[in-house]
Amino acid sequence: MIVRACRTAIGKENGMHRETGAAELAAPVISRLAGKLAVPIDDIILGNVVGPGGNVARYATLEAGLPLSVPGLTIDRQCSAGLDAIRLASALIKAEAGSCYIAGGTESASTSPFSERARFAPETIGDPDMGLAAEHVARKFNISREEQDAYALLSHQRSWESDVQGIFKQEIIEGRDEVFSKKREMEKLLKRARPLFDRENGTVTAANSCAINDGAAAVLIMEASLARRYGFTPVLRVVDSTVSGVHPHFPGAAPIPAIETLLQRNGLTTADIDLFEINEAFASKVTACAKALAIPYEKINIRGGALTLGHPYGASGAVLATRLFYEAKRNAFRYAVAAIGSGGGVGVAVLFEVIH
Repeated sequence: MIVRACRTAIGKENGMHRETGAAELAAPVISRLAGKLAVPIDDIILGNVVGPGGNVARYATLEAGLPLSVPGLTIDRQCSAGLDAIRLASALIKAEAGSCYIAGGTESASTSPFSERARFAPETIGDPDMGLAAEHVARKFNISREEQDAYALLSHQRSWESDVQGIFKQEIIEGRDEVFSKKREMEKLLKRARPLFDRENGTVTAANSCAINDGAAAVLIMEASLARRYGFTPVLRVVDSTVSGVHPHFPGAAPIPAIETLLQRNGLTTADIDLFEINEAFASKVTACAKALAIPYEKINIRGGALTLGHPYGASGAVLATRLFYEAKRNAFRYAVAAIGSGGGVGVAVLFEVIH
């Protein structure tokens, strides 16, 4: 059961978090989740992608002032890492290896020591940059520039409206997301932006792609009877989770088989899912998932997503779960799915049930 969730405000690369490292971003999130917690924490599991290396989760745990007995584990499944941390914590609880975890992710692109990205696949298979891979997805699923731009504008509109309503304040431990563009500016940018890769026939632009960002997010996840014994009100139950692999040319399509497997295994269809959070690294990714799975946009990312708010790689999957946590507190629905694709062609999906 997920009983608490929170995140930092998301900053632009070299923006408001430019001097804050990945561990330092995660520490206040961990502190907030662990605050006044009478239950011993078995471990802190964090996803991290672009460094600084070492065990970021352990460093962040110590920085947060938790007992020395709480160890810390850092995992890397590229952009899926933050959601996979939650998946791993849930699996450990189900295996009775522990009963209380903080799980999520953190990323500081601003302070990363790496000037180039890691390799995702051997060159004999093909290892495109993520933007070019988004173009591959658009072509594979026959998604036009107009469709991508329309979705990108929808995401921005949803995020603007949610920000005005104060929706994101519930998620954020302090401050405000740095990455909003004004509505008129976004409409102009979408029209004027040139294709990034194929100048003649390309569809992926800077305006229908996410930015590079800094931020951290995590959840407090506990075994159900333990949570209730200590007075917590569970909000989300982790029903099931899965991971999938596709050709590295099409990482944006990786959530599709992950979601399909998750639904089939639990006897559900997309019609049974009330809300999907699918990471918006690129508009082509979400439009491809929506088209392939026949999910109406009314059920996907109803508060906007990474196209507006930003994509702090290793934290983004945990941002999805945090968003669902607060949506579950606001709305009466039963099932929700968080899904994300990542470099190398890997997709992760988690099925949640809302506890009423």
